[in-house]
Amino acid sequence: MGIIIFLFSFLGNWLDKKFPNTNAIFVKILTLLGVAIAFYNVNRQLKEINKMDE
Repeated sequence: MGIIIFLFSFLGNWLDKKFPNTNAIFVKILTLLGVAIAFYNVNRQLKEINKMDE
């Protein structure tokens, strides 16, 4: 989970340096996207674990 968020924020930071803007929009959007993907992945794994328990 942490690796996904880190990679997306790193990519956003790189894009903000490559394409400068005043609001650092790439890091904000990609970090939120990374958090959403990480939560989706955790949710999917928990559903898989619950199926195995039944």
